[in-house]
Amino acid sequence: MQLRVAIVGRPNVGKSTLFNRLAGRRAALVDPMPGMTRDLNVSSGQVGAGDVQIVDTPGLEEADADTLAARMTRASEQALSEADLVLFMIDGRDGVTPVDRVYARLARVHARDVALLVNKCDSPALAAQAVEGFELGLGEPIPISAEHGLGIGDIEAVIAARQSAEAAADADAPDPARPVSIAIVGRPNSGKSTLTNRLLGEERMLTGPEPGITRDSLGHAWTWRGRRVELVDTAGLRRSSRIDSRPEAASAEATRRALRFAEVAVLMLDCSEALVDQDLAIAAEVVAEGRALVVAANKWDLIRRSAPVRRALTQRLDETLPQARGVPCVPLSALTGHGTNRLMQAVFAVHRRWARRVPTPSLNRWLRDQIDAHQPPRAGGRAQRLRFMTQVNVRPPTFALFANHPKGLPRSYVRYLANGLRDTFDLDGVPLRIMVRKGDNPYAGRSTN
Repeated sequence: MQLRVAIVGRPNVGKSTLFNRLAGRRAALVDPMPGMTRDLNVSSGQVGAGDVQIVDTPGLEEADADTLAARMTRASEQALSEADLVLFMIDGRDGVTPVDRVYARLARVHARDVALLVNKCDSPALAAQAVEGFELGLGEPIPISAEHGLGIGDIEAVIAARQSAEAAADADAPDPARPVSIAIVGRPNSGKSTLTNRLLGEERMLTGPEPGITRDSLGHAWTWRGRRVELVDTAGLRRSSRIDSRPEAASAEATRRALRFAEVAVLMLDCSEALVDQDLAIAAEVVAEGRALVVAANKWDLIRRSAPVRRALTQRLDETLPQARGVPCVPLSALTGHGTNRLMQAVFAVHRRWARRVPTPSLNRWLRDQIDAHQPPRAGGRAQRLRFMTQVNVRPPTFALFANHPKGLPRSYVRYLANGLRDTFDLDGVPLRIMVRKGDNPYAGRSTN
């Protein structure tokens, strides 16, 4: 499907000139007189390796209802909401105007993805003034000159990135026909094979009081409420220093291999014992692999005072795994089957969060709010500016944050942003990765002559 790119902005900022340049032909009338474009003008163009549908729109302006200008504005608003990517243009010579601010708010609410273009930046001095566009809350301004072709490569890069994101979203979309891979991991004798048998409804795995009965990681095809599942029972993991035989070492390697290929890991805890360091080490290994994690508190029927035990478990997990805060902890009994339905509900809920993609406009509105609430500390006496944020991957959710001094941004501030992401976009319980990068200057290395 073609990417639909709409060029919007107030009258006479250069929309039709950019439209003609991206379309590769003179497809729209261009004149210094405002209002030459009155209808949506649609043309196909080639950007990078993909075809795009480019939409030139009438100028956005405030007008009385039922007037021609009002009808033109409504057409532009419709194009704005239907586009996959909006190129929001302002005039770099005029700076940010009140009308720009009004329609920037509209773009923040209705557009899926927005790139802010500051047109008529024909010199490095005008390009430097483009930073005024940050106040519109549409991300980092891109200085361009549609008439002279300056900055067109940056626009094409934005379009290509959106094409890649659309392709990735299609690839990442949940496929009901594809089974969800779930690995059951934990210390020896914590009840992994008992849970596997209980979920499958038959005695497929040997169980008993002797630790280490399961040697290999075995997958089992299963269906839960119409969803296909590949359930993998694994050998128990002990501390590396306590592994004293080649079979146990091979079993541990098979468990870690199963974990690398799993989507969700269910960590079995034996609630008849205290939460030990090895349990937490296994949980940390799951998170480091980027897998979604659910904790199954087994043998819950043996707990007399359940409320304080559950609070202690949750608190200890959050303290030990801050990079995956909010990991669901489900009390159950693998022997009786009590709590197994709640476990599977938690597994599929965390799997959905693990594969979630946050729209770039929503992400950058949130980023502005986070910065307003808590400014980043200065880096070596210089102001730290967080310019833009986008999600670059899912499974687990991975974000790129562009800053002017990335090495000077403290880890504590990155954790503050990660916690805000969890609270705002319902990402509790999954690993989050935030990569801080330096924002590129579109005019770096360009001659001033």
